[in-house]
Amino acid sequence: MKNGGATELRNRGRVAIIASALMMSTALAPVMLASPAAAQVASKGIDGQYDFDIPAQSLTRALAQFGVQTGLQVTVDGALARNVDASAVSGTLRAGRALESLLRGTGLTYVVTDDQTIVIEAVVSGDAARGEVLDPVRVEANSAEASGPDTAITDSFVALRSRTASKTDTPVLDDSSAISVVTQKEMETRNVQDIQQAVSYTAGVQAAEYGSDYRYDYVRIRGFGQTSLGSYRDGLPVRVYNFTNSRPEPYGLQQIDVLKGSTSSLFGLNGPGGLVNMTTKRPEDVAAGEVFTTFGENHLRAGGDVTGPVAEDSNWTYRLTGLWQDAERSQDYSQDDRLYLAPAFTFKPKAGTELTILTSYSERDSGLGYGYPIGIETSRDAFFGEPDFNNFDTEETNIGYAFSHQITDKLEFRQNARYTNVDLTYETVYLNDTTPLGNRYAFAIYGELDRFGVDNQLQYDTALNDMFESKTLIGIDYNRDQNRELRRDGTATAIDPYNPSYCGLSCITFTSSSDTEITQATYGAYVQEQLTIADDWIATVGGRFDYVQSDTDTISSGTTSERDDHKFTSRLGLTYKATSEVSIYGNYSESFQPVYSGLASRPEGVKPQEGTQYEIGVKYQPEAIDALFTAALFDLTQENVSQWNSGTSSYKQIGEINSRGLELEGKMSLDEQTNLTLAYTYLDAEIKDDIAAANIGNSPANVPEHQASAWLDYTIPGQGAFGDLTLGGGMRFTGERARNDGNTETLGSYTLFDAAIIYAVTDDVSLSVNATNLTDREYVSSNTFGSRYYGDGRTVLATLKYSW
Repeated sequence: MKNGGATELRNRGRVAIIASALMMSTALAPVMLASPAAAQVASKGIDGQYDFDIPAQSLTRALAQFGVQTGLQVTVDGALARNVDASAVSGTLRAGRALESLLRGTGLTYVVTDDQTIVIEAVVSGDAARGEVLDPVRVEANSAEASGPDTAITDSFVALRSRTASKTDTPVLDDSSAISVVTQKEMETRNVQDIQQAVSYTAGVQAAEYGSDYRYDYVRIRGFGQTSLGSYRDGLPVRVYNFTNSRPEPYGLQQIDVLKGSTSSLFGLNGPGGLVNMTTKRPEDVAAGEVFTTFGENHLRAGGDVTGPVAEDSNWTYRLTGLWQDAERSQDYSQDDRLYLAPAFTFKPKAGTELTILTSYSERDSGLGYGYPIGIETSRDAFFGEPDFNNFDTEETNIGYAFSHQITDKLEFRQNARYTNVDLTYETVYLNDTTPLGNRYAFAIYGELDRFGVDNQLQYDTALNDMFESKTLIGIDYNRDQNRELRRDGTATAIDPYNPSYCGLSCITFTSSSDTEITQATYGAYVQEQLTIADDWIATVGGRFDYVQSDTDTISSGTTSERDDHKFTSRLGLTYKATSEVSIYGNYSESFQPVYSGLASRPEGVKPQEGTQYEIGVKYQPEAIDALFTAALFDLTQENVSQWNSGTSSYKQIGEINSRGLELEGKMSLDEQTNLTLAYTYLDAEIKDDIAAANIGNSPANVPEHQASAWLDYTIPGQGAFGDLTLGGGMRFTGERARNDGNTETLGSYTLFDAAIIYAVTDDVSLSVNATNLTDREYVSSNTFGSRYYGDGRTVLATLKYSW
C-alpha cells in the first residue's frame, strides 16, 4: 500500500483513453469520407451491368448481397443453399455473369420468371427430374445480412451461424467449440423477463441460483459462476467489480449466445466456465414494427419496437425500441419498475461498408429480494427489512457503434466500441441471523461506474490452393472500467420475523463508511487462424496476450494499491466434417482470471486464477429439417483459487476445482407449426485442493449433478373466422446439490413447469398468456451465507400485441 498514488493513476488512465480515442477516429475515417451514393435500382434487369463487391462467404449471404447490389429479387430453397459456399465477385459485371460466378461449382443454376424474380434451382437430376419440388424460402433483396450472424432470427428456434465462438462468421457446425444460441423467436415465444429466464433451457447452464435475489442475473456455466466476468454485450465485456452494475433489458436484445468453456484466447480475462454474449437489436432494411401491453397481478408493461429505412432509397435505416413497466415482485414491499429507450441507426454508404450506432437508456427501480436465516420458518414472501430503505435502483446510459469495412474481397476491418455510465443506489436492512432473534443490519452502496471498451479486428480470407482455405483474424482491444462506491454499514432495530413491525429510517444507525474507487484497464492482442483442409478438416489455432492494470484508491483512508497482471492464453481446435450434416470436433482452451481481494495486496504477490479445458463433441445439422443437435464431453480445471482462512484472517491461494461432464442439446423448428428444445447436463464437479483438507474430494457448493429441460410448442392452423392457436409447455429439472463445500447438507431437487398460449386474433393482432412455475412449486434455490433463497413462485402474464 502507498499514499499519494491517485494522481498517477488518473494520468495513466487519461493516456489510455486518449490513445483509444485516436484509434477510434482513425478507423471511422473511411466512413466519413465515403460517397453517399444512392442504391442501384433493378431497372437494368438481369442483363444490366452493376458494380459488385461480394466477398467469399456462404451462398445464402452472397445471394442476399447480390440482391442488394442489383435491386433484383432472389429466391432460393433453404435446403439447396445450406452449407454451400460462394466465390467472391467484384468489379463491374453483367448481373447474369456475376450470378453464374457465384453459383459455379455448387450444382445450382437459376431461372428468371416473368416478373423478373430470380429463382435458384438445382441442376435437374434424380428426384428433381421426377417432379419433386421443394417450397422456396425467400431471400429478401434488400437485406444484405439476411442470413448473417448479426441478423435477428424471428421465425426459428435454430441459429446456424454465430460470431461469438470465433469472432468470425463461422457456421456452428464448423466451429470446434460448444455454443448455444437463444434466438429472438425463442425469447418472444417464452416471453422472457430477464437473462436468467432466457438461458434456463440451455445445456450446461444453471440459472437463477439465488432465486428471489434479483439484483443481478446469476448464471453458472459448467459449474463455474460467470456473473462477474462472463457477461458480454455486442462482443464487449460487461464486468462487475463490486456492486455497481445494471441488469440488461431482454426486450432490447435480438439474440443471446452461450459460449461454453475457457474463452480467454479471444476475449481475455474470464472465468473458466464460459460467457454469455447478448446482441442488441439492430436496424432492419424492411419497415416493420409492433406495440404491446402486458398485464398480470401487480404488473403492467407497455412497449414498442419500430424499424426500417429513414426514407425511400436512403442508405440510412433506424430502429427505436422502448419499454415502460410498473410492477411488483412476489415478496412484500418489492418492486420492478423499468424504463428502457434504445434508438439505433445503420449507415451503408456503399457495398461492404457499414456503421451501426447503438444507444440506450435504462432506468430500473427495484428491491433486492432476500434470503431467510436458517431456523426461521415463515412465508417466502415475508419481508424483514424497512420499506423506506429497500432499493436497488440503477440508471444506465450506453452509446456505441459497430463498424465494418470490406477493404478488398479478401480483407475486412471491423471495430466495436461502447461507452457506459451506471449510477446505483443500493439501500437495505436485512435479518442477518437468529441469535438474538430479529437482529438486523443496515447496508448501503452509492456507486457510479464509467466503462469504455473498443475491439479492433482485421480478417483476411483466402484460398491458398485447391486444398487449403485460410481465415486469419488479428485483433487488438482495450477496456477501461472506473467504479467509485461510497459504502455505509450499520444496524437497525430488531424485528419479530413472525410479526414484523417496521420503524422507518429513524431506527437505522450507521457506524462506519468507506469511499473506494476501483480502476482497471486491460490491453489485449490476439490472433487466430482457421485453416480448412480439403473441405473436410478445419483446424483452429489461437493465442492472446493480456496486460491488466488494476488500481484501488481508498479515498476515505488516503491509500492506494496497484496491481499489474499479464498472461498469454491459447486455444487449439480441430473439426472433421464427416458428412455435410455431421461434424466431430475437439479443442484445448485456457482461461485467465486476475484475483481481486485482500490477497492481491500480499507482498509476495499472487498468481491469476487459471483454467484449462479439454473437450470433444459432435454436431448434427440435418438438411431435411431446420434443426441442430449437439453433444459435448469436457474436462475443465481451475487452479490458484483464492480462499479465505478464518484461522489466520487472511487469503490463501491453494484452491483447485475440476468439473467434468456431458452436455446434450437439440433445437428444432420442425415446420411452421412446431418448435422443440431438449437439454441435459451431467456434471461431476470435485474440489481437488482446498484450505480445509476435509473438503478435498467433495462437490463444490450448489453445483447439481443432473439438469434437464424441454420445451415444445405447436400451432394449430386457423380456419375461417378463427386464427392460429399456439400451445406451448416446458419443464426444467435441477437435481440435488450440496449446500456447502463441506457437503454436510443437501438441497433437494425440483422440477418447474412453464406454459404459453398464443392466439392470432387477426394477421396483425395476437393475444398471449405465459406462465412460469405453473404449479407454484416452493423450493430452495440455494442456501448460502447462512440464508435460504427461495425460487420465484408462479407468475402469469398476458400480452396483447399489434404488429405490422
